[in-house]
Amino acid sequence: MRLKQTQPEKDSGSPGPINKWIVPFERNCRVTDRESELTRLQNMLFTSNQFAKVAVSGLGGVGKTQLALELLYRLKEKHGNYTAIWIHVTSMESLDQGYHAIAQQLGIKYSRSKEADVKQHVQEYLSEDSAGHWIIVYDNADDIDMWTDKSNRLIDYIPRSKNGRVIFTTRNKRVGVKLAYQNVMELSQLSEDSAVRMLRNLLIQKDIVDSNLADAKTMAAWLCHLPLAIAQAVAYINENGITLADYLAIQERDPLAADYMCFMACIDHKDIPQLFLPHGSSRKKEVDAIGTLRAYSFVARRSEASSVDLHRLVHLTIRNWLRNEGTLAEWTCRAVARLEEVFPDHGHRNRAVWRTYLPHARYVLESALVAKDNASRIDLEWKLALCYYSDGRFDEAETFFREVLEFRTSMLGPEHPDTLESMAKLALAYHAQSRFQESKALGVKAMETQKIVLGEEDPETMSTMSNLAMTYSDLSQWKEAESLELETMKLRMRILGEEHPQTLVGMSNLVYLYNCQGWWERAEELGKRTTSARKKILGDEHPDTLLRIGNLAHTYNNQGRYKEAEDLLTHVVNVRVRTLGKEHPHTLSGMSNLAVSYHNQDRWDEAEGLQTRVVAARQTLLGPEHFSTLTSMAHLSSTYHRQGRWAEAEKLCIQTMELRKKILGPEHHHTLTSMTNLASIYLDDGQLSRAEELGLEVLATRERVLGMEHTHSLASMEHLAATYKKQARIAEAEDLEIQVAELQNATVL
Repeated sequence: MRLKQTQPEKDSGSPGPINKWIVPFERNCRVTDRESELTRLQNMLFTSNQFAKVAVSGLGGVGKTQLALELLYRLKEKHGNYTAIWIHVTSMESLDQGYHAIAQQLGIKYSRSKEADVKQHVQEYLSEDSAGHWIIVYDNADDIDMWTDKSNRLIDYIPRSKNGRVIFTTRNKRVGVKLAYQNVMELSQLSEDSAVRMLRNLLIQKDIVDSNLADAKTMAAWLCHLPLAIAQAVAYINENGITLADYLAIQERDPLAADYMCFMACIDHKDIPQLFLPHGSSRKKEVDAIGTLRAYSFVARRSEASSVDLHRLVHLTIRNWLRNEGTLAEWTCRAVARLEEVFPDHGHRNRAVWRTYLPHARYVLESALVAKDNASRIDLEWKLALCYYSDGRFDEAETFFREVLEFRTSMLGPEHPDTLESMAKLALAYHAQSRFQESKALGVKAMETQKIVLGEEDPETMSTMSNLAMTYSDLSQWKEAESLELETMKLRMRILGEEHPQTLVGMSNLVYLYNCQGWWERAEELGKRTTSARKKILGDEHPDTLLRIGNLAHTYNNQGRYKEAEDLLTHVVNVRVRTLGKEHPHTLSGMSNLAVSYHNQDRWDEAEGLQTRVVAARQTLLGPEHFSTLTSMAHLSSTYHRQGRWAEAEKLCIQTMELRKKILGPEHHHTLTSMTNLASIYLDDGQLSRAEELGLEVLATRERVLGMEHTHSLASMEHLAATYKKQARIAEAEDLEIQVAELQNATVL
C-alpha cells in the first residue's frame, strides 16, 4: 500500500542558516541624492529587533527599485550574515519563478506539482529562527488582487520572523497600505538641484551641464525630475553625442512630433494606430514626425508598421509635463474628439479594427478631465457601448449605455428619439445579462413612448418591439412573445419587405419561439427560409447567418436529426472561433449546442469535455447565475445522468434547479425542465417516491400555466406514466398514456 506524502521531504534535520545573495541586479553606482531616504528606510526596518515590513511607493521611474537595491548592497557590506532575496511580482508567473529559485538556493525540498506548495514551504522555512537573518524585496507589487484573492492569498505566504525584514516597492499607495499598514514611505521626484546633479553625473561630457545650466534645468523639468527618465534621456545623449539643446529642440524643430507625443500621452501607450494621430500639413510631415520620435527612442514601431508603442516612461513624463503646463485637459479633450472621429461602427467587418481601438477609448474616457456633457465624449461612449455589446462584454456595454441614457435624458428630454434609442439598448444589455424583469420594464417603457413619439411603423419602434418579444420568451410568456413578434413581423414585411434584414430577424425570433414551445415543424420551415435568405444576402460566415444556422441546428436536434445538427454546428463553431474568439458568448453558445448533438448521439466523452469547458468559460465570463451558464450546467448534469454517474448528476441538477427557482421563478419553463430532469435522475437511480413527487408537481404547474394540451404538459404526463410503471402501478400508467393519446389526437384534429 502506498501512502500519500503529506510533509515536504527533509534530510535529517532542517538546513541550518545559509547566507545567500539571491538578487538579480548589479549595484547601480550612479544612485545619487537619496541619502536621507536611505537613512529613513533603514530606520523603519532596523530600529528594533522585531520583524518589520515597509512599502516604498511612488511614481514609475522615481527610483523605488534602485533605493531598495542600494539598501541591500549596503547591508551586504556591513552585515555579511544576511540572506538577501529579490522577487519580481509583476505577475503570478514571475512570483512563482522567484519562489522556486529561492527554494532551490536555500535547499528546501518540495513537490513541484503544487504551486502553493513551494510558497508555503519557503514561508515556513524563513519563519523559523534557524533560518537566520534575512531581507526580502517584493519588487513592483502593484496588483492588489494578486495579494488578496481569496483562492490564493499571496499575503499569507509572506514569511515572518524576528530575524526578517520585508520591503515592497509599488506604484499603488493603496497596495502599500494593505501590505505594510502605516509603514509606507512615499518616494517623491528629485528636487531641481538633485535632478540637475544626477544629469551631470551621468553625462560623459559633464561640461554640457556646466556651460548650459538653463538647458539642464529645462530638461530636468521636462523629464519631471524622474531618475529613470533622466537616465534614459542621458543614455540617448551619450550614445549620439548631441547637446542638451539638441535634445530639447524637438518642439521647435518638429512641432508635429511634439504634438504627437502630447496626443499619445492622453491615450494608452501600447499599440497606438498611426491613424489616430492628428493630421499634419502633408503626408511627408507625418512620416517625418514619426521618424523623429523613433530617432529619439520615444516610440517603437510594431511589426505591422501601422501602429507604434510609446515608451511607458515617456508616456508618464509627458503627462506630468502637460499637467504642470496646465494643458493636459485640453489635450485629453482633443484626444476624445479625434477618437470619436476615427472610431468605426460596431459591424463585424470592423471588429479587428475597433478591438484595437477599445483600450485607447476606454483610457481616455476614464479621465476626469473631460466634462461628462462633452458632445464628443457622449458620442464615443455610445460607439464603445455598441462595440462592447457586439463583443459579448455586456457589463461594460451596460455601463456606457446607462451613461449615455442619463446624459440624453437630462439634455434632450425623456421623449427625444435618441433618448428612447438609448433606453431600448440598455434594455437589450439587461436582457443579455439575464436580467429579464429589468429588461422587460425598460423595454415596455421605451416601446410605448416610441409608439407615441415615432409611431409603430418607425424602424426603431419595431426593433424595440421585437427585442421585447424575446424578453417575454425568456420569461416563458410565450403567448405575449408570439403575439408581439407576429405584430412586428407583419409591420416589417409591409414597410420594409420580406427580405429586409430586420424582417428576417423577426422570422428568426419566431423560430426560437417555436422551438421553445416544441413546435418543431413550424420552426424547421421558417428556419430554412431565414437561413437561405441570410446566406443569399450576407454570405455563409456573417454573424447573423450563423445565428440562423444555429437556430436551425437546434430544431434538428429537437427532431432527432442529430448528425445534420452536428454538421451545421461544427461549421458555426469553427467560424465563430476564428472571427470572434473562443470565449465570445456566441461561440460558447455554438459549442454548447454542439455538445448537445454529441450527447444525443451517445458520444459522452466528447459531450462532457465540451460542456465542462463551456460551463467554466460562462461562469467566468457571464457569472455563475447567468441564464446561459445555468443552461450549460443543466446539459452537463444530463450527460452525467446518461453516463450513470447518478450522484454527480443529482448534485449538479439540484444546484441548477435551485438557482433557476431563485432567478427565473418556480413556474419558469427552464425551472420546470430542471425539476423534470431531476425526477428522471431519481427514477433511474431507484428513488421512485421522489421521482413521483417531482413529476406530479411539474405536471400540475404546466397544466395550470400552459394548459393540458401543450406539448410540455403532455411530456410531463408521459414521464409520470413511466414512473408509475417502475412502481408497478400499471393501470395508472396506462390511463395516463391513453389520456396523452386522446389529447394529441384532439390537438391534431
